[in-house]
Amino acid sequence: MRHLHSLRTLTLALILFAFCSGALSVFLWMQSNSAWRDHQSKAYTAGLTFYYALQRGNAFSDELRTVPLSPDDRAAASAGEFQQLSNAPRAARITLVPITADVDRGRAEAALTLAIISPDLLYRIADLSLSEKQSAAETTGEVFRLLSSLCSDPMVIAKVGQNPWVQVYGAPIWGCDMAPADRRLLAALLVVLAFAVSITVSLNLSSDFTTFADQLRKRRRIGGPARYDIQGPQELQDIVAAVNEHLMAERAQLEGRAAVLSGVSHDLGTPATRLRLRTALIEDQDLRRKLEADIDSMTGMIESVLTYTRAEMNAEDPRRLSLNALIEAVVANYEDMGRAVSYRQPEDVIVQGGRSVFMSRQGQTVVTQERVITIIGRPISLERAMTNLIDNALKYGRRATVSLQTNADTATIIVEDEGSDSSAEDIAALMAPFRRGNNTATIEGYGLGLTIVATIAKLHGGSLTFEDTSSGLSARLMIERG
Repeated sequence: MRHLHSLRTLTLALILFAFCSGALSVFLWMQSNSAWRDHQSKAYTAGLTFYYALQRGNAFSDELRTVPLSPDDRAAASAGEFQQLSNAPRAARITLVPITADVDRGRAEAALTLAIISPDLLYRIADLSLSEKQSAAETTGEVFRLLSSLCSDPMVIAKVGQNPWVQVYGAPIWGCDMAPADRRLLAALLVVLAFAVSITVSLNLSSDFTTFADQLRKRRRIGGPARYDIQGPQELQDIVAAVNEHLMAERAQLEGRAAVLSGVSHDLGTPATRLRLRTALIEDQDLRRKLEADIDSMTGMIESVLTYTRAEMNAEDPRRLSLNALIEAVVANYEDMGRAVSYRQPEDVIVQGGRSVFMSRQGQTVVTQERVITIIGRPISLERAMTNLIDNALKYGRRATVSLQTNADTATIIVEDEGSDSSAEDIAALMAPFRRGNNTATIEGYGLGLTIVATIAKLHGGSLTFEDTSSGLSARLMIERG
C-alpha cells in the first residue's frame, strides 16, 4: 500500500493519539482509584457499625447480618477447629483476628474475636494500618477494609467476650461481585499500546528511509534499477523522485559520453588504418617506427577512455563467482606468456570456537587453503582490475606476486611488486584520471589504469589502497563479498 501522508501530518497524528491515550489512561486510573477508595471507605464504615452493634446492641447496617451457629459448629469453633464448621470451605485457610477492647471508655467493652475462613488465601493482618491511639472499632473497620480489598468470599464468624460464636454475612461489603471494576490494568495496557504504536510507526518510517539509503548505497555494486519506487511518507517520495531524475540525467550523460567516444573511436579507425598503410610505404625505418608508435598510442588512449567510461556506466551485471579461481586463471595467463607473475596460496586460517557447556576450553577449527572463495561480482571488470595492477607491478618492478585475504564480509586481492622505487603515497596520488608519475616518461601508459581499478573497486563496495613493503610496493584491492 502506498503511503500518501507526510511526516508533518503523521507527527501531529501521533502526538494527538499519544495525548488522547494518556488522558484516557489517567481518567481510567483515577476513576478506578476513586471507586476503590469509596468501596473501602464503605467497608470501613460498616466495620465501625458492626463493632458498635455487637458491643452496644445497636442495629446492624443493611449490608450486614449475623446468624448464631448451630450447637455442633459452636462447639467446633470454641475448640478452635474452624475447618470442621459445616459451612467452611474445603482446605480452608484460617486467619484469626483478636481485637482488644478499649479500657479507657466510660462503658465496659469485651474483646472481639474474628475468624476469617477463606478458601484460597490468608489475610495479612500485620499489614493493617494501625496506630497506638486507634480504637477497637477503628481496628474492626480496618479489618473490614482488608476484607473488601481482596476477592475471596470468605466465611466470617465473630465472638464478643464469652458470648457464643455467630456467623457474619457481609457479601454486600466484601463479596467479589460487589468490588468495583478495576480499570487500572486497562489504563496501563492503553499506555503500553500507545507507546507500541508510536514506536512501530517511528521504526517503520525510519526503516523506509534506511531501506532506500541502503539500496542507493549498494546500487552500483549490485546493479541497482534505473529508478526507484520506495514506499514511505510524502517527503521520502519527493526525495526518491529527485534521485530518479538525477540518475536518469547521469545515465544519459554517461551514455552520451560513451556514444561520442565510441563514435570517435570508430571514425578514427579508418584514418588510422590509412595512416598505417601509408606509414608502411615510408622507407625511413626510424621515421616509420615513430609514426607507428604514435598511431598505436592514439588508438590505445581511445580504448582506455572507452574502458573507463564502460566501468563508470556499470554495464556488466554482477553474478556469483569463485574469486580464487579467477585469480588463478589470470595469473596462469601471465605464466603462459613467460611473465614473472606468481600466485601465493592463502595460509590456513584458525577459527576460535565458542565455549561449550560440556567443555571449559575453546575449540578450534582450521579452514584450509583449498576452500572456495565465492563473491557476488563482475568477472570481466575484476579481471581488468587485476590485469592493470599486475601490469603496473611489472612495469615498475621486476616481478609480481598475487595473493588473497578474506574474511566473512570482504575479500582483498593483493598484488606485490619487487624492486619498485615508488612509495605508497606517491602511487595513491596517481589514481586521478590521466595522472602519471615523474619517473614514467619511458613507460607506456595513459594514466587511466589505476583510475579504472579504483572505479571497479567502488562498484564492488570496496577501495584501492597501497602499502610499502620491504621489497617494493603492495596494491590492495578490497571488495565486498556479499
